[in-house]
Amino acid sequence: MDGASFRAPVPWFPLPARLAILLSGRGSNFEVLATACARGELPAQIVLVLSDRGDAAGLAKARAMGLPTQLETRRAGEPRTAHEERLAGHLETAGADLICLAGFMRVLSPALVSRFERRIVNVHPSLLPAFPGLEAQKQAFEHGVAVAGATVHLVDAGTDTGPIAGQEAVPVLAGDDVAALAARILSVEHRLYPATLGRLLAGGWSVVGRRLEFPS
Repeated sequence: MDGASFRAPVPWFPLPARLAILLSGRGSNFEVLATACARGELPAQIVLVLSDRGDAAGLAKARAMGLPTQLETRRAGEPRTAHEERLAGHLETAGADLICLAGFMRVLSPALVSRFERRIVNVHPSLLPAFPGLEAQKQAFEHGVAVAGATVHLVDAGTDTGPIAGQEAVPVLAGDDVAALAARILSVEHRLYPATLGRLLAGGWSVVGRRLEFPS
């Protein structure tokens, strides 16, 4: 995707779009997306919730909602490519149009990303390109910034380097600690993620180099 120009059709996919959610933990962003789909606020349906951890609370929540789920752990000593091949197989079998990362704690390889080019979306708890990777809230707090935030972006072969689709600032307040800051950022993620997905699904946007531009 680097350096390539692309214009999304209108809409991006036939609606309702088929979403797959990848998660590793509590799944709070998954719950927000599932609620938006169920209420008709997002023109999409969740066709798969996939986790790499059997103890992920988000996986249990998805099962309780009656959604299709899949556990796919990486076996001891297993090559990354073999694990990702199984992940990709589940996504393709489910017919997912769009893949939403919701606290999925594995970095996807360039090979897997290219297999679903411009079809993987992530939400990250910082104002990218600042503080990519793990513990972004802690990075921001320890760096002493006055403003943190949340970003929704398309996933590319780098770590949190894909074109930005949506972003919102969160001030760092006097008396904050990392937990308080993270909680306020998460609240913004819960609003920003479904709203940005709606804009993406509406289509008509363009990727030019590393820029994502929406129609005015």
